[in-house]
Order: sequence, then structure tokens, then C-alpha cells
Amino acid sequence: MKKRFMKLMTVCIMLTLFTSMLAACGGSSGAGSEGAKEADAGTATTADGKPDTSKKVTLNWYLLGDAHADTPKVVEEWNKMLEKDLNTTVKLNFTTWNDWQTKYNLLLASGEKVDMVFASSWADFFKYSKQGAFLPLNDLLPTYAPETWKEVPEQDWKDVTVSGKIYAVPSTYPEYTPDGIVYREDWRQELNVPEITDLDSIEKYMDAVKTVKNVTPIKGKAWNEVNTLFHAYYDFKNIGGDSGVIVAKSYDTPRDVVAYPFTTEFEEWVKRMKTWADKGFWTSNTLSVQQEAGDFIKTGTGAVYWRNAPGAAGFITDIEKNHKDIKMGYFPFTRFHNYAVPNLGINNGMAIPKNASNPERSLMVLEKLRNDPAYYNLMTYGIEGRNYKFDDKGAIISPAPGQDPAKVTSYSIASWGWRYSKNDHPAANRWAGEDKLNEEFKAETKPDIFSPILMDYQPVKSQLAAVNQVYQQFGMPLMMGLVPDVDKALENYRSKLKAAGVDDVLKYVQEQVNAYADEKGLK
Repeated sequence: MKKRFMKLMTVCIMLTLFTSMLAACGGSSGAGSEGAKEADAGTATTADGKPDTSKKVTLNWYLLGDAHADTPKVVEEWNKMLEKDLNTTVKLNFTTWNDWQTKYNLLLASGEKVDMVFASSWADFFKYSKQGAFLPLNDLLPTYAPETWKEVPEQDWKDVTVSGKIYAVPSTYPEYTPDGIVYREDWRQELNVPEITDLDSIEKYMDAVKTVKNVTPIKGKAWNEVNTLFHAYYDFKNIGGDSGVIVAKSYDTPRDVVAYPFTTEFEEWVKRMKTWADKGFWTSNTLSVQQEAGDFIKTGTGAVYWRNAPGAAGFITDIEKNHKDIKMGYFPFTRFHNYAVPNLGINNGMAIPKNASNPERSLMVLEKLRNDPAYYNLMTYGIEGRNYKFDDKGAIISPAPGQDPAKVTSYSIASWGWRYSKNDHPAANRWAGEDKLNEEFKAETKPDIFSPILMDYQPVKSQLAAVNQVYQQFGMPLMMGLVPDVDKALENYRSKLKAAGVDDVLKYVQEQVNAYADEKGLK
């Protein structure tokens, strides 16, 4: 018995010592690397505190969306560079766009050892961060991505900070995507109507198109044009991406939250939209039509189309290439209030899941990818001489001259989580007005204070569903002026919203906004 007892004690002592050794090994990466295991990471630090890459590792990365046909060639070249510089290779996986939300959720919940993953506000970054899905990076960044740590603007770090912890590396590319309209500028000049500068000039333009050209101005699906115009004109701001009928009344008063159907602004708007609908600015079946208004501009049977700024640039570029007899103009809705809000850096970012085996090495690879032009160009534009070539001004010609466009296309993958304006190159064939427009936005920029507000709506889930149903059944036709009596329709809509529980939804959103504003110090 005594002998068995002594053996058992010996085993216990050995296990205790072994556990202590593991704990000592696991603590070398800094207090902020929760969940990181240095025993698995393969990137300890040397005596002088610099990363040790003596152990070769293969990283497991995931991007959203789809790979390009040339991605295997690109990744093969990338891994040759990584193996030489960092003793590392990367297995690059894609979710595809088919049911990507489910796949992304399973990826983070499954416990699979993922070393880095694309992260975005539109992919529930803030929700997953609060749930503890990602590794805090505060203590890792200065050692393993020092250039990134120094060069990312403070506001971008704030965009990816949740409860005081940094959970992602944002892209550093100020991208402006405000709503606006493209329109037939040649027709405006022909009809001798004022330049589009405000709501009245938009109305005069569409009235002339309808009465003189006998063309339905917004032919096809007109909902986006009218709905985004309404929000922008009154400076109503969506909260947490989109809170349905609940908005902040303006950028300058973020705590002033309302259900906009009950405002005098909405009443004024729907009465004006009734006159627009009666004038034939869109068709009576517009809410059931699926064809985009832009399709009708190309055939000469439409004049106005909703586009955000990058979408407008792409649309106008296509028109200039394929419909040379048409001249387009663009009016961004930012001009109503003279400020522009760039997308959050976390619209395209990279995060490290909490189960990552090699978080330090992943940050080192991302550091190369963001800051080294050779890495950046390869993974962003593909293979030089095949997918692209730079012209004498540094702009991208894609595919490279001499390649068959039917066989070789410009390289793009859905998730540019490493995009950095310092290393980015514009397209050579871009719309001439794009650069000027971006300069306009940069000169009047304000940070996005509404998108990061986390809304899960669980406490008011049933009320929100009922409100959304009322919104679709009664609110949308009213917004489009497709009702016989605006006053009666408005009274009915408001009554239905009250019965559906809109006040409960408003109360919930107000609470979340107040909590966020308190945390961020907003007035």
C-alpha cells in the first residue's frame, strides 16, 4: 500500500511540474493574448525580444466569398515568399458566397484551429467580439505587427475596439460609399433645366424628363432611390447598420432617437412623394418590379438610378465604354448637409479567432501583406504581366496587355482585409470624376458613429418582426406615394405600428444608443 502511495505521489508531482512548465511556456506572448498558446504558436521571442521564426508553421486562414480562377497560382507564389521571409506557409480557404453567414458562424463556433479570418461590421464583427469569438490583440500588435501598429490611424483602432480591447486589424483605406443618383446629364442640358444641387432641382429635372421626353425618370425598381433620398435629405441616420423605422434624427444629435413615421418630416415627405408618383416619376407597380432602373438608362427609356459613390463610378465607366452617345452626371446626397462618413475600417478587416494556434505568426504575415508592396500587389492584383500591369502613372491595367480577356481576367477576391491606401493603385480606366469626388468627401469627412452600435433585438424580437411586416405592407406604398389618400394612409400606418409594438422597439434602441454614447463619450 505504502509503495503504491509513493508511486501515486511521484506521478502527481511530475504532473504538477509538467503543468507548471506548460504554463511558463504559454505566458511569453504578453497578458493580452487570451487563448494564445505559445507551445503551439511556433513564434516565441528571441533574447532581444524580436519574433523567433525558427519553427516552420502552416497557418489556416479563411476569407469570405469566392476564390478567383488564378488564386491557386497567386497563393503558390505567396507561399514561396512567406517561406523565405517568415518560415511560414498559409492554407487559404474561402467560404463562398453561398450561405456564407451560416458557414461563418459555424467556423467560429466549431473550435476549428483558424489562425486568421476576415472580419467585418456587416459580418457581425461587433456581436462576435462581445461573445468572445476573437483574440484581443492589444499586446500582440506592437511586437508582431509594429509598422501596422504605428501607421493605422487612431480612429481606425477605435473602430475595432470593443470594451477596451482591439479585436481586429482594420483595412486602412478611407472608402466613401454615400448614396446618390446617377442621371442623364446630356438630357439635363438638352432640356435646359437647372444643375442638380438639391431636392427641388431633382424634381424639376424629373418633371422635364417625363413631360418633354415622355420617359419615366425612375423606371423599374425605384425604392432605393426614394428611400435613401428621404433619409439623406432629412439627415436621418440608421443605427447599427439599419434599425428599420428607428433612426437618429441627425448626425449632430446621436442620442435623439425617433420612429420616423411619427415625425413631421415623414408627413411632409409622403405628401411630396404622392405628387411625384401622380406625375409618373415611377410606375405604379414599382414595388413589385425587380429590374434595376439603370438597365433602362442604357436603353434610353430611363433617366435616374440610385448608386453609392463607387457604384456610380463603375456604372458611369461602363456607360462611357459601351454607350458613348450617353453622358452621365452624379449627385451624391452628402451635398444636402455637406459632410461625408467613410466606411468603418472594419468593413474590411482581419481578426484572429480565440482558438488560433499561431496568432503571432499570423500578425507577422498580415504585416507583410499590408506594408510590403511585393506582397500587397500579388495578393491584391494577382500576377504581374498576367492579371495586371502598371501604366506609367502607377495605375492598374487589367488584365495585362497582350492577355486574352476571355481567358485572363482582373484579379479580385471578395475580402481585401489588408487594403492600405499607401500601397493601393487606382484603375487606369476609372471614371474621370472619381478622384475629384473622393477629394470632396475627404475634405468634409466625419467618423461613422452609428454603425458600431450593436443591436441583437432579442428582447423585442417579436415586436420587431411585427413592425417590419407593417412597414412592408403599409409603409413602403405610402413612402412611394402609391395610396389614394395620404392622410388616411398615414393615420392607418401609425396606428398599425403602435399595435405592432413600435414603442417597445424604440425604447430598446434608445437604451442601446445611450449605453454606446456613454461608452464613447458622445453628447
